[in-house]
Amino acid sequence: MTMTQTRPPEDTAQRPPDIPGPRKKRGRLGDHLTGWGFVAPAMVIVLGLSLFPAIWALVLSFQDWNGFATPEFVGGDNYSRLMSDSEFWDAVTHTALYVALFVPASVLAGLFLAVALNRKIRFIGLYRTAIFVPFVASAAATGILASYLFSPQYGLANNVLRQVGAPAQGWLEDPSQAMVVVAIMSLWGQAAFTTVIYLAALQDIPPDLLEAARIDGASRWQTFWQIVWPELGPITVFVTIWQTIGALQLFDLVYTTTRGGPLDATKTIVYFLWEKAFRSLEFGYGSAAAYVLFAVTVIITAAMVVYTRRRNTEAF
Repeated sequence: MTMTQTRPPEDTAQRPPDIPGPRKKRGRLGDHLTGWGFVAPAMVIVLGLSLFPAIWALVLSFQDWNGFATPEFVGGDNYSRLMSDSEFWDAVTHTALYVALFVPASVLAGLFLAVALNRKIRFIGLYRTAIFVPFVASAAATGILASYLFSPQYGLANNVLRQVGAPAQGWLEDPSQAMVVVAIMSLWGQAAFTTVIYLAALQDIPPDLLEAARIDGASRWQTFWQIVWPELGPITVFVTIWQTIGALQLFDLVYTTTRGGPLDATKTIVYFLWEKAFRSLEFGYGSAAAYVLFAVTVIITAAMVVYTRRRNTEAF
């Protein structure tokens, strides 16, 4: 006869909580120090390249400094001068024109290309790659390409017009056309970004919704406007804000193509502040223009975010 003795279950509810001892505390402190040791170099670089220049530029915006002499504190004189500077307001006008041309076109082009590429057809990977290649090209390469394409003398655009019997255009040398050409070249390079974002959003739409619409007899247009487009609402808000911020900071393509010309027709706000800071050596005045642009960007972004959240279309 064998007897089995069963142990009573341990009363875990009555067990006192573990109290970390000094050894455990030292272990956790060591883990924290190890983590900060890995993160610290990157934090120093990020803060040094972003936060410190931003604070320094804010201080410079209240000073008159040419980079060599002792800075002189002038208070808000640089900002007052900006408000009465016709050259600055012309740059604001040119930037607003570029935003009005570029942002809607990039959103619509991205949506159109994404819908076209969201199909199961042969060589779809090749088509998607071809659309994305201009996005990774540098602005310098895009600018050089634009100079060749839209040269009034030997450019491909005017050669095509001559072949069809149309008059040649001035393009980048015509003040009324230069900003349009810059917007077209920006669209060529940046439409891939909105295309990729829209394409990812389209592939996240539940297939059951589309199948249900098809069974109910909805046409392709009805399916798009009633199901697909509402699902893309937050994405549309996101890409609109993102492209607006990028358009307000246009500089590299202008620098490599027109240098602000002809007759300052493509001089944007960023090109204006660069010219004041690094050509005229008015670092305080250029910093003030940079902070005006920063304030405008924050106001536009905040307004769009608040508006979309009130419409229950949260994109962030």
